[in-house]
Amino acid sequence: MNKQLLATVLCLTLSACATTPHHTAEKITSTQLLQTTTTWDGKAVTYPTDAKAQVTALMIEIPVNSETGWHRHPVPSFAMIVDGTLDVMLKDGSVNHLKAGDPLVEVVDTAHNGRNTGNVPVKIMVFYTGTVNSVLTIKEPH
Repeated sequence: MNKQLLATVLCLTLSACATTPHHTAEKITSTQLLQTTTTWDGKAVTYPTDAKAQVTALMIEIPVNSETGWHRHPVPSFAMIVDGTLDVMLKDGSVNHLKAGDPLVEVVDTAHNGRNTGNVPVKIMVFYTGTVNSVLTIKEPH
């Protein structure tokens, strides 16, 4: 009978150990980085509706002392500066100064040039909201 009691206690103890968490889960947090209806130059954000939607994510890296060259995006894109500092210029002279951690709603159909102004490569995570087979970037003459 002592063996049955010992076996029962052992089973209950092992069962309790198996169901008791060994660590406390950390709380999941959510921090809003951006909420807007406009791009950084003040134009309304609109989405393509003429074809099947497609989201494309890219990690873009701009070396130190380099720039993207003048270009435009025919589709909306949303970005986060992962590392480095970047100045994005428009032809009208407007400049958007960005650093690691900054979110960005890129300009659409507006020529711009990004220049790495820091001492580390700029890394930008970009999400393009275009359509299947849409062009994401078009190079522009300066």
